[in-house]
Amino acid sequence: MRGVRGFTLVEILIVVVLLGVLAAIVVPTIGRSTTTARETTLVMDLNLLRRFIPIYASQHLEVPPGYPDGDQSAAPTSEAFVAQATLSSTVDGRTAPRGTPGFPFGPYLSRIPVNPLNKQDGIQVLADGEAFPAEVDGTDGWIFKPETGEIRPGNSGIDGFGKPYYDY
Repeated sequence: MRGVRGFTLVEILIVVVLLGVLAAIVVPTIGRSTTTARETTLVMDLNLLRRFIPIYASQHLEVPPGYPDGDQSAAPTSEAFVAQATLSSTVDGRTAPRGTPGFPFGPYLSRIPVNPLNKQDGIQVLADGEAFPAEVDGTDGWIFKPETGEIRPGNSGIDGFGKPYYDY
């Protein structure tokens, strides 16, 4: 049995320490990659929504989405926003399922994107004259102000560069 050679305890400890050092370097990098991917997705989804809004308005007598049946004297709603984004519509903002005769516009989006940071797809639509909230609670994916056409993410937090997501 003297001829059988194995690893010493010191050799095994050195290997374990080296693996621990490598793990300490790699694990934070992988975690940051996930956050960066979510931030990139957030920016892309915001751009998608921000492109939809002026296109919709230009085809609907300069009335942005959110006003039921395109009536700017009515209070804007999230239901109207979602319907106008995902269904076919007329020039005055009435909606119907895709392909309905007499509803030539849209749908502009197949669905409202999910905010990748708070996992919500709901839209808080602000009333005319209402300001954006100073802080967000994360219950909605997006916050939209129809009278200005501005849309923001509905989550708090800051990115890796110190910029608040709410200011994207």
